[in-house]
Amino acid sequence: MTISNLDEIFRELSTQLEGELFTDAVHRLLYATDASIFREVPVAVSCPKTRDDLKTLIRFASENGLSLIPRAAGTSLAGQVVGSGIVVDISRHLNRILELNLEERWVEVEPGVVLDELNLFLKPHGLFFGPETSTSNRCMIGGMVANNACGAHSIIYGSTREHTLEVEVLLSDGSKARFKGLTADELIEKGKESSLEGTIYRHLNELLSDPGNQESIREGYPDPKVKRRNTGYALDLLLDTDPFDRNYKPFNLSTLIAGSEGTLAFITTVRLNLVPLPPPVQGLVCSHFASRQDAFHANLIALKYNPGAVEMMDHFILDCTLENLEQQRNRFFIQGDPAAVLIIEFAGHSKEELELQMGQMEEEMKAAGLGYHFPRVFGPDMKKVWDLRKAGLGVLSNLEGDARPVSLIEDTAVNPEFLPLYMKDFEEILGNYGKECVYHAHIGSGELHLRPVLNLRDPAEVEIAHQLGREVALLVKKYRGSLSGEHGDGRLRGEFIPLVLGERNYGLLRSVKQVFDPQNIFNPGKIVDAPSLKENLRVVPGTKHREIRTWFRFDKEGGILRAAEKCNGSGDCRKSELMGGTMCPSYMATRDENTTTRARANLLREVLSNSEKQNPFDHRELYDILDLCLSCKGCKSECPSNVDMAKQKSEFLQNWHEDHSIPLRSRLVAGIRRINQLASVFPEFYNRLMTWSLSSRVFKKLAGFAEKRSLPLLSRVTVRRWAKKHLLSHQQVRPIRKVWFFIDEFTNYQDAEIGIKAIKLLCRLGYEVAIPPVWDSGRAHLSKGFLKTARKIASGNLRLLKDKVSPASPLVGLEPSAILSFRDEYPDLVPAEFTGLANQIAQASFTIEEFLVQEVEKGILSSDAFTREPARILVHGHCQQKAIVSSAPMLSVLNLPENYSAEEIKSGCCGMAGSFGYEKEHYDLSMKIGELVLFPAVRAAGPETVISAPGTSCRHQILDGTGRKALHPVEILYEALKEK
Repeated sequence: MTISNLDEIFRELSTQLEGELFTDAVHRLLYATDASIFREVPVAVSCPKTRDDLKTLIRFASENGLSLIPRAAGTSLAGQVVGSGIVVDISRHLNRILELNLEERWVEVEPGVVLDELNLFLKPHGLFFGPETSTSNRCMIGGMVANNACGAHSIIYGSTREHTLEVEVLLSDGSKARFKGLTADELIEKGKESSLEGTIYRHLNELLSDPGNQESIREGYPDPKVKRRNTGYALDLLLDTDPFDRNYKPFNLSTLIAGSEGTLAFITTVRLNLVPLPPPVQGLVCSHFASRQDAFHANLIALKYNPGAVEMMDHFILDCTLENLEQQRNRFFIQGDPAAVLIIEFAGHSKEELELQMGQMEEEMKAAGLGYHFPRVFGPDMKKVWDLRKAGLGVLSNLEGDARPVSLIEDTAVNPEFLPLYMKDFEEILGNYGKECVYHAHIGSGELHLRPVLNLRDPAEVEIAHQLGREVALLVKKYRGSLSGEHGDGRLRGEFIPLVLGERNYGLLRSVKQVFDPQNIFNPGKIVDAPSLKENLRVVPGTKHREIRTWFRFDKEGGILRAAEKCNGSGDCRKSELMGGTMCPSYMATRDENTTTRARANLLREVLSNSEKQNPFDHRELYDILDLCLSCKGCKSECPSNVDMAKQKSEFLQNWHEDHSIPLRSRLVAGIRRINQLASVFPEFYNRLMTWSLSSRVFKKLAGFAEKRSLPLLSRVTVRRWAKKHLLSHQQVRPIRKVWFFIDEFTNYQDAEIGIKAIKLLCRLGYEVAIPPVWDSGRAHLSKGFLKTARKIASGNLRLLKDKVSPASPLVGLEPSAILSFRDEYPDLVPAEFTGLANQIAQASFTIEEFLVQEVEKGILSSDAFTREPARILVHGHCQQKAIVSSAPMLSVLNLPENYSAEEIKSGCCGMAGSFGYEKEHYDLSMKIGELVLFPAVRAAGPETVISAPGTSCRHQILDGTGRKALHPVEILYEALKEK
């Protein structure tokens, strides 16, 4: 089929679909990878809206010799959703909860329903779906069924397969089938039908009735005691049903669809069994071990006490979390430098009951000489521990250099009793190659995610990877384990299945695929007839990429290309607003893959790897996909791999400007400080121009700002003018110490009242306030990619602050994005000779909330300085503040007055993001982001509730979106002082 013919038939196909069809290069590249080591560019991408769309796609694939690759969140680790056919993304539209039956405890859903969102829906009814994964805030039911996902609590709840009651599917001829439990008689009757469904039932009945096949399956498949067994198709479980075993278990083809990775049929709905919520009291023992072998043996002791989960993290994982801003806060329970930690969860009806179990288990471990620290964790802190554990996949990308822990043999499972022996044999194999390995995850169920550290850029190491895969497959066979426990076979392990199950059983798998899908339409090359794992790797072995000059330093990552490559596809940026957090606001509002941080990193990697231009950044498609990045910094902390897309976008824009004319709007935004400086001579005249409808409309049109957006106005007096005249009169006679108060470019001109109150507050609390001769943080230049100018500003600021700012006399600021520039961007932006100075000043630069909380912790400040009158405060945190500092200091300081109650709105980004929300093409998206959580929360707050936001653009967004005025925390604290 020629390209011109393909274009023509795709144009015709698009007219037959209610959903979307994409054949452009960008979409195809974005869907060329998942979370695995593979890359293959599909011929098209479709987002179907209806079952009829799916039928149309099946018919189209059949008629044109193409394949369909079902895809949910795209977090597959074995390459299940990578292929050359049409990727069918069910996440966009096929995501409804269809029916809930409380009496029979089941729910029916479409395949694109997110697990955590389903459980939020079920929680008020006291029910939930038991199996879960570390990707639960974005993984989808269709993907869980396809992979037979398990999760940390599989000791109790088992796998997705065991809770899948029925599935409705479309077969390869487009016909609909509903697979559910059948009696022996019903199975025979089904086999009499002339449809494809009847042929399938007839074939499986014949296959499983054959004594030779029965013997081969029972002897060749994994030990039934291995609960996590997902190698090949589940013929062993079908054999364990009536009529083949006469045990009266119903024959249910849902069992076969689960774990089939979309290779047999296309799932349209799933009926799931539900279980009661766990007991009300839960707790963790986070046992620390000096060696991994100790942890392997301690696991067997832990299992004797009937825990709900036993999870392992090794030193590799723990070391990587040290560099992750979000996970640093979750390491509170770690003591020393353990080689491994077991997270052991118990649940019961009282804390005393759990403490007894925990104590007995701890004593037995100690008696066996296992473990050195056994912290117990209860309540909200448990989530921090589990978040640390769940971050395991992503943080592994933080290792320096090209060698990475590779998803290769990470899904093997054996009977937990054999795990110490299995691991000893495994380490001997690994030792033969002189390689290290990461060990983590589901040790309680006999499955450890084993990731050897390999450099897949090196052809020799690719060969090692292939040989390791083969040798470990034979080791799995030795212990009658499963090659795949939950991540699936895909194209990663498919070629090794015959080594584990045997050739006869592998032939049976092929026959199952053939009867379901004779034209090989559904996800070919997965499970059966898989290509070698050496084919279609994400990074082509032996490829050397050119060095790319940048203004920011990307030394830790090894350059900007390596910084983009840190994105491993885990899809943390696909969580919705219901899950909390900031990343990624544009995805939360649009639910489009091309608005995720992952998509931006993927395209940046593709372009920088393959561009032949002198300026590799000079690609319009890259400009377009980065355009909807709000530079919120959420990814810097929430992405486990620390992919700082705001930094990479700023670098891109600087390089883009070199070959393209710079828009007037970008120049206006970057030059806002100088504009305000000139306008502040006649602030009232300026404000009239900005509020008068005609002049305002003309200015917005010329500048490219949204007509519906109000513009920021100037204060009647600047902070600097006020300070020059009044600061001395507010200083204390005997101050505690000196504080350098940074009057940023936004506070000085637009929020002078807040800046003045901040100075008065600091003075009243006993500090000497000094004003440094620094006028501009460079934030606006950074946001618009004027890095040359931002570097000059940053270097100049550091020179001016060199002999002033220190831990004893810190730099304190109001506007988070301005003061945090000293901490976040300056060290990587300034010339090398300024790096040491930049790091020194970064360590002494604080938001005002941070500074005040530190003073409280030192015992210098207390609630005695403030009123005892009650107040309720709802706070929206600034994105960069949440990413770099966290919201904790802000909430802590607002709760300092004795009867103040401050609560954070779980709102992520407000949608304004500096100038983003002012820009005409971004206004609608900006307001849509605000409407996700922030605006409804503010509107729901009574008039007696104080709304607070530290960011100037956040306050502006709240005012435009709700009509409510939000106060800076400083304003609230100043008004709360006992004496004015």
